[in-house]
Amino acid sequence: MKPVRRLLASLAALTSLVLLAGTPAAADPGPAPDSMASLGDSITRGFNACGWYVDCTSRSFSTGDNSTVDSHYLRIRATNAAIGGRNHNDARSGAKSADMYAQAGTAVSQGVDYVTMLIGANDACTGTEAAMTPVATYRANIDAALGRLKAGLPAARVQLISVPDIHRLWSVGRSSGSARTAWSLFNVCQSMLANPTSTAQADVDRRDRVRQRVIDYNTQLAQACAAYGPNCDFDDNAVFGYPFTLGQLSTWDYFHPNASGQRVLASTSYAAGFAW
Repeated sequence: MKPVRRLLASLAALTSLVLLAGTPAAADPGPAPDSMASLGDSITRGFNACGWYVDCTSRSFSTGDNSTVDSHYLRIRATNAAIGGRNHNDARSGAKSADMYAQAGTAVSQGVDYVTMLIGANDACTGTEAAMTPVATYRANIDAALGRLKAGLPAARVQLISVPDIHRLWSVGRSSGSARTAWSLFNVCQSMLANPTSTAQADVDRRDRVRQRVIDYNTQLAQACAAYGPNCDFDDNAVFGYPFTLGQLSTWDYFHPNASGQRVLASTSYAAGFAW
């Protein structure tokens, strides 16, 4: 029996070595950055996180400096004080993927060491399903922005954050009269949120197609980041997969994250990124 046990032990050890050899090593994040910029839309601007229909950049999950959110910036600053005051929010409310090239140019002019990009909600959240940004166009826009960053900031780290699951937005809000009223009154994401209580097959199918468009966007983000190289990190759909609740949304529009939602967005995306 002893030879058999020794053989089994040897096979187990060999299997472990093979598995370890086949597992890619995590990318080295390098030293904590001395400066950073955030690219994106109203979510990155902290819209509706502190006031009625206004940007609240201090509560941005990425570059905000309000301790209630504990942003990427504050987490990095706790490790590297040199980043203090060098947190640039280059996002713009209403932005789509087509706007990322210009925002990337701003980040390049600022000479930052770290860039976050969260974009795609407005590409999918349109007045109608037909108005959504085609997947190929979305990818071309992302590639153009990443190309500008790579050319202008070759040593900078870039984190691409997955587009949140807007189908879940419908799921957690459809039973709320306040949410339904806000969605209708402010014409919020009608590609997904039109007729929110309808169970008609046409509406069910429409919602599924819009969700699939977001999934397709995230697939393109993952591929674009892989093509960029080791200085880029995709969050592996951590934000898309996070089961956010109605209580983490602004009660003014039931679409944008409130301060609690921004905090969760910060912790989820940071842990899935370079996490200095």
